[in-house]
Amino acid sequence: MSESKQKNIIREPWNRSVDDLLQELFTDREDGLSSAEVKKRQKKYGKNLLRETRRKSAWQIWLNQFESLIMLLLAVAAVVSFIFGEWMQGVAVIAVIFITVIIGFSTEIRAVRSMEALRELSRVSANVRRDGRVKQVLAEALVPGDIVVLDGGDIVTADLRLIEANKLQADEAALTGESLPVSKNIERAEEEAPLAERKNMLFKGTAVTRGSGAGVVVATGMNTELGKISALVEEAEEEMTPLEQRLDQLGRRLVWVTLGIAAVVAALGIFRGKAALLMIETAIALAVAAIPEGLPIVATIALARGMMRMAKRNVLINRLSSVEILGATSVIFTDKTGTLTENRMAVARLVTDPGEFNFNGSSNKTEEGNSVDLGNIGEGEKQTIHIALKVGVLCNNASLTDDEQGGVGDPLEIALLDAGRKLGLERDELLDEMPEAREEAFDPETKMMATFNQQNDDFLVAVKGAPEAVLKSCNTVFTADAEKNVGKAERRKWLDLNDRLAKEGLRILALAQKTEKSAGANPYEKLTLLGLVGLLDPPRDEVRDAIQLCRRAGIRIIMVTGDQTLTARNIAFRVGLMEKPEAEALEGKTLDDYENLSDEDKNRFLEAGVFSRVSPTQKLELITLHQENGAVVAMTGDGVNDALALKKADIGIAMGKRGTQVAREAADMILKDDAFSTIVTAVRYGRAIFTNIRKFVIFLLSGNVGEVLAVATASVIDLPLPVLPLQILFINLVLDVFPALALGIGEGDPGIMSNPPRDPEEPVLTGKHWLLLAGYGYVISLSILGALAIALFPLEMAPEKAITLSFLTLAFARLWHVFNMRDSDDPVFLNEITKNPYVWGAIALCRLLLLAAVYIPGLAEGLSVVRPGAAGWAVIIGMSLAPLIIIQVAKIAEDYLLETE
Repeated sequence: MSESKQKNIIREPWNRSVDDLLQELFTDREDGLSSAEVKKRQKKYGKNLLRETRRKSAWQIWLNQFESLIMLLLAVAAVVSFIFGEWMQGVAVIAVIFITVIIGFSTEIRAVRSMEALRELSRVSANVRRDGRVKQVLAEALVPGDIVVLDGGDIVTADLRLIEANKLQADEAALTGESLPVSKNIERAEEEAPLAERKNMLFKGTAVTRGSGAGVVVATGMNTELGKISALVEEAEEEMTPLEQRLDQLGRRLVWVTLGIAAVVAALGIFRGKAALLMIETAIALAVAAIPEGLPIVATIALARGMMRMAKRNVLINRLSSVEILGATSVIFTDKTGTLTENRMAVARLVTDPGEFNFNGSSNKTEEGNSVDLGNIGEGEKQTIHIALKVGVLCNNASLTDDEQGGVGDPLEIALLDAGRKLGLERDELLDEMPEAREEAFDPETKMMATFNQQNDDFLVAVKGAPEAVLKSCNTVFTADAEKNVGKAERRKWLDLNDRLAKEGLRILALAQKTEKSAGANPYEKLTLLGLVGLLDPPRDEVRDAIQLCRRAGIRIIMVTGDQTLTARNIAFRVGLMEKPEAEALEGKTLDDYENLSDEDKNRFLEAGVFSRVSPTQKLELITLHQENGAVVAMTGDGVNDALALKKADIGIAMGKRGTQVAREAADMILKDDAFSTIVTAVRYGRAIFTNIRKFVIFLLSGNVGEVLAVATASVIDLPLPVLPLQILFINLVLDVFPALALGIGEGDPGIMSNPPRDPEEPVLTGKHWLLLAGYGYVISLSILGALAIALFPLEMAPEKAITLSFLTLAFARLWHVFNMRDSDDPVFLNEITKNPYVWGAIALCRLLLLAAVYIPGLAEGLSVVRPGAAGWAVIIGMSLAPLIIIQVAKIAEDYLLETE
């Protein structure tokens, strides 16, 4: 970035008054900057980035292709060929090296660019006042002078001088090392104040843990405090996932095992009097035959393809390792609101002392002039409804918009604004009449929020929150005639009303108010109850089927919500988590003495399917309990207080729409649509990716085992090499990659969600798979040697032609071998493999390449291939189909035996 773009424009902003600072930055507290001014400043100051994330250059990706043991081995083979005068072979090996590099380069660059595109989708955004409206913009687009609006859970995306602060606290551990949240205010700080004592500042990279506020941007990008610290920090290296590590270890072990086998075979041959050059060529052939050159290529593209598919289905993966853990998930803790429900709240019921009022809306989105018919209710009732909704509109941080979302902010608060608008109550107009003097932000401990609005010489205190919490703070109830005291009977009546509404599946809020002389008064005492608001958030249509699918897949679904028990039960019953609406739902407080729980209590918690009134700490305890019981746990979350639980879970799942930025940063994956069914889709893809990788590993290695067995056997019994080194390279690098890739990017077995979760410690290849792999390889080797023997003896072909037959037999046998990758219980003809269009495309392409190897003169000479003739093609077709037929018959027999047991 240029020097001009790094220049400070504000010195010691913490030591400046808010008005002076806004004036110097030419910005307005309420309206912010204009769009035209933002464009000018973006040109002047550049993007708000610590460092432009370095794209991995194409040249770097090209060079990376040469950094492997396989490439080294091939280079040695080329050098040995030149030493012994095999110029054609040496040149061909070098050509093969470049073919490998080109294939690896083309697949890796697509994978890398796909990952970069995915990272673009999950960039952080900020709420900014521009052109007199609150807009959501990418954090990188912030400029000095922008007014940023903040709420608990937001990531701070630039250095800000606070101009508003309502019970605001920030976690600055990433910058200062301070472990406890720091309370913030708007008062001027001393010029010499150290970083940790600048209470009126928020710094890029920190997080708002509580409260709300607004700040003016005073520094962006590398000019922020975090930018100064990170100037010398190099970008961290990319981590390999456990799966990639296992595949890498597998490949390395195979290289060394292969070199050992090759050395032993060469030594034995020379000891028996065979020519040294022949045995060195044999050793090279064995080494080349065993190494799965296409393995890293296919693994890279399979993982990247899987992640791109997930992104198209609204799943963004933050950590690549999450893809494989998804396939092993056995317990999903899910929130209720917005995940099991639509998160499209609307006020459905308003209960006041005069009676109940039903609203006729069901959507957040409103149209100008849309109103509610109050019917024939009396003036006193109308007045009570009007006063109650006025409190709901004032005690609010959301704003209505005309787009599909209906507004910016908490859906619950948007619903209150929507209901108020239907009665002619506009928040902006109310604030003009009654300016807000103070806000007491929502506190999870008190479960309430309050605002102080100036009303003549007094302050109207508007309060909303959980009914039981608000009722405790009320000593009177508002009626159409006069306020009345809240006694034990009156309190019981309102609590019963709350229970009745909750049983209907409504989310309940209590509204209250009072008048105070000072804005510094305690907002939560001596309140007057105005009524209860019931908000409707219906279950998502697809949730019931998704839950049933999870049950078939051996995955437990547990609802964990902060909502009250009756509401949780109602939704749980409606989505199929409970068989009866009266079934037991445990409250979070039962976990308070977690350390001293008996085994009986722990079993009760392990079996429970619904938890209500759960705090963030209790979420951690539930996760721990299930993990200690051997479960792989996924946990959904959206708030700043969920961050610890998201990190503790094996898979942390953040909400993309309503989730805070802190939650999204802590999570392993993000749901762009917040839907539970999307989690199930992600689990299915996680399972499919792992099984696809397992299938193509078996496919590649079993074919290579067949080559090794054939070459080793031929060298021991004094037959010509059935496949020459260059021919092996041609098969392994050119022909095998395409069918393996087709297996890797397939949709997966349709019945994959009917199987139980995989053990997370299970290796890519278990003992059973190694036996299967060896059996496949043995059958393929017999077909190669059989073709060679038929060509040499009954048909009395020349060695060069006989080797051509065994080479083509191997090549076609490995092509047909892709159909052996079906599961034993799948149908023979209509299964996951035969329905995969990529498989048929790969086979068609490889057949063309094989015909080119035979009939294109230059290529045929390089590979030492001659035309087989009609008799030769008959042998090739018959012997290449033999392994497919034998293995399919064995699978049918296995399936029959399993059914008869």
